[in-house]
Amino acid sequence: MPAMRPLDLTLALLVIVVWGVNFAVIKVGVADVPPLLLGVMRFSLAAFPALLFFSPPKVPLRWYVAYGLTISVGQFSFLFTAIHMGMPSGLASLVLQSQAFFTMVLAAFWLQEKWHSHQLGGLLLAGVGLALIGSTHGMSMPLTGFILTMAAAFMWACGNIVTRTVGRYGPMSQMAFVVWASVVPPLPFLVLSYFLEGPEAIASALQHMHAASVLSVAYLAWAATLLGYGLWTYLLSRYPANRVAPFSMLVPVVGLLTGWIVFGESLQLVHFMGGGLLMAGLLLNLFGAPIMARLGWNK
Repeated sequence: MPAMRPLDLTLALLVIVVWGVNFAVIKVGVADVPPLLLGVMRFSLAAFPALLFFSPPKVPLRWYVAYGLTISVGQFSFLFTAIHMGMPSGLASLVLQSQAFFTMVLAAFWLQEKWHSHQLGGLLLAGVGLALIGSTHGMSMPLTGFILTMAAAFMWACGNIVTRTVGRYGPMSQMAFVVWASVVPPLPFLVLSYFLEGPEAIASALQHMHAASVLSVAYLAWAATLLGYGLWTYLLSRYPANRVAPFSMLVPVVGLLTGWIVFGESLQLVHFMGGGLLMAGLLLNLFGAPIMARLGWNK
């Protein structure tokens, strides 16, 4: 696999920081705004007025819709609801990284990307780490929140596959694609919010929004969505999905630290053990190839 350029590596690290802080911001947002309504606000602000400054890339409409329904509506309807139901923001940032494993599996079947022995080893380590974290439900997180976060991770992985497929249409502005794909989520989110949260909850939230909620919506729209997913889409368009996706497992380092500083969320020993295995899996996935190649084990 081609080595990642230093500039692209820097951009990947920037996305990690932006997305790591994102979880604490979500917790602030869902404190006053119903989670599905928060999705309406996030993607409405991400789309307007930004789309006035970008021309839509020449990609079939179905891929805009697929991206919007998977990585946007699917992922964040589950994630926002999970955090609203009591999933700690730091642990949510950790559990969501199971998307890397879902992405590798989907990429193998959908894109015919081959796995290597070091990737399988990394997947096994990280999977055990995730299982350890999941075993703490009831003590530090609700089981429903854990399941919803896993569902969000699967939808993110589906969006990653859409992104890789879109990259086959040739060079394009990834930021423009993300902006125009953000036109898709507001209506589905609004329909879900109306029927699941109710018009009274929507009206009450709009009438009593605090400054913190407004700022959280702005961060989610402009930093986490436009900047974060714009750069993420750019990276996935240049490198195989199984090279880019594991970087997201560094997001919990920022997410857990932010949750601890802002909300006082504490970790148990099992969380450190599980997180350590996740990180070990990432390191093996990213840097195991040259080591195993020297040993003649990477087949």
